Amino acid sequence: MKKILSYTAILLGFASCSKYLEENPDNRAEITTVDQVAGLLVSAYPDRHYLWNEEASDNSEDRTTKISNEGQPYTDLYFWRDPEGNGNSTPAEYWIATYEAIASANYALEAIEKNNFGSKADTYKGEALIARAYCHHMLVMHFSPAYEIGGANNGMGIPYVTAPETKVFQKYDRGTVKSVYENIEKDLTDGLKLLKAGSWDVPKYHFNPQAAHAFAARFFLFKGEWDKVIEHVNAILPENNFYDNLRQYAGNLSSLSGTEHRQEYTKADRPFNLLLANTYSTFHRSSGAGANRYGFGEQVKTHYNGTTVFGAPFRTVLFHWTAPNYNPGKFNEYFYYTNVAQGIGLPYIMMPLFTVDEALMNRAEAYIQKDDFTNAINDLNTFGRSRIANFNQGTHGLTTGKAIAFTGKSDTKEAMIAVLLDSKKRAFIWEGIRWMDILRHKLTVRHNHIDGISGTETFTELPHGDPRRAFQLPKEAATANLPLNAR
Repeated sequence: MKKILSYTAILLGFASCSKYLEENPDNRAEITTVDQVAGLLVSAYPDRHYLWNEEASDNSEDRTTKISNEGQPYTDLYFWRDPEGNGNSTPAEYWIATYEAIASANYALEAIEKNNFGSKADTYKGEALIARAYCHHMLVMHFSPAYEIGGANNGMGIPYVTAPETKVFQKYDRGTVKSVYENIEKDLTDGLKLLKAGSWDVPKYHFNPQAAHAFAARFFLFKGEWDKVIEHVNAILPENNFYDNLRQYAGNLSSLSGTEHRQEYTKADRPFNLLLANTYSTFHRSSGAGANRYGFGEQVKTHYNGTTVFGAPFRTVLFHWTAPNYNPGKFNEYFYYTNVAQGIGLPYIMMPLFTVDEALMNRAEAYIQKDDFTNAINDLNTFGRSRIANFNQGTHGLTTGKAIAFTGKSDTKEAMIAVLLDSKKRAFIWEGIRWMDILRHKLTVRHNHIDGISGTETFTELPHGDPRRAFQLPKEAATANLPLNAR
């Protein structure tokens, strides 16, 4: 279905785009049935990932000068430079793929209105609206100044596109972060009213109601609307049986082989996965970020496997090619052959976009922000129980005293936020979530640099307010009259 769509001018302005839009009369496929709308919405999710933000985060380090692989874009991302081009694992590639997904959502919405499908298409209209909201949220998060709770948020946003493009080189306005968030909230709120469970053959590949509430919880976490975070997380599992639906690192995942674990982690029938996306990726390969000089090394591993606030380490999965090239074994590659005889094709991974694990931690944070430490501790203990072998409430159970002692912070709320973020950093490595926390909590990122001659280690920092925390738009976006981010 994606082949019927135009690339909008905010993608790249390729000649093929112009040729496509200049067709007259319009020879593109027409959407005339509800089933065709449903099929089109398969393309309303980016088929590229955002794992590249891991390289810019404190989940990466200069592993050693003995590693000669300093390939791009990983080196530039580690140094907070703007990678050239739009190859795999670049911000530009994600920008393009996400606006393509938005185009699919907009074509679906146009077809629903044009054909007067009425209530028969309500669920798919809801899905399209929420997918459009999600895509714009991911874009404004990565390519604009971070949203500040209670702030003016008048920095440059990203184009909020609500209709299929009909002109070559359409002109767009970036608006402000505030205006983008307002549009996201409208689409999200309207979409949630329309969704109905059981409308998809494989619900985990669509914004089913559970996934939509998980997105809403994350969105309102960014906005600082704590009661709405709790409300939407509660709606995911109304019976509050979160433990049974978490990734059971200390339970049934613990007995699996490495291959089995990678397969299990991203299966659509596992309760912890709420929304999955099939994404083209070389990030996980040794030729990608896996064995690049800059990535998941010894210092990150020490924290990943270290003692938590619960008094014991999380059970983890750790793979390596040769030390210090580590990875957490979260992605099983699916290779799509374009030419079997020549062994040519494309690598794909299933990317968890929303999980029960993240949702529970978002609720825990909302409780902390409301000074409801009892409920926050209950959620954090539930999370810890799923990841600590032989978890014992008396031995491992969290208390505010433990949080203060572990972090060295005398303020209870600050200590509780710190242990929550610490737990998430360990648990969600290589899932792109750490960058979200860095932005929301204005955390400074510190990267080490090892001199190739002397071996001296120095450090650079990326503090809150540094313009490089907003990734750069594709340079070609200037064809749509879009100003690039400051540098």
